[in-house]
Amino acid sequence: MNIQNPESNVPETPEMNDRDFINDVLATEKYMTEAYSTAMNEASHQELYQDISSIAKETQDCQRNLFNVMFQKGWYTFEQAQPQKLQQDYQQFSGYKNQLPGGGTAMQ
Repeated sequence: MNIQNPESNVPETPEMNDRDFINDVLATEKYMTEAYSTAMNEASHQELYQDISSIAKETQDCQRNLFNVMFQKGWYTFEQAQPQKLQQDYQQFSGYKNQLPGGGTAMQ
């Protein structure tokens, strides 16, 4: 079962439509958030890290807003997760956590 809002109609023409433009910008924002994450990990200076972190937050917020628009217009769908699959994944990752030194308590 898919989770989706009713899809807003867009013209099916060779030219880009609103859905195409938003999807293109969303893909760019996702790429940029990944790139900023790498840049923050490799920043050798605290002020540079803070600047990149601030820009990354703005970019992430923009990406989230674009995602929300696409979801509201029915242009972004999800497959509903089955409760059994969620429980299996939870158990799997709980097992990983317990394998960490200290049983994963440092991450809580």
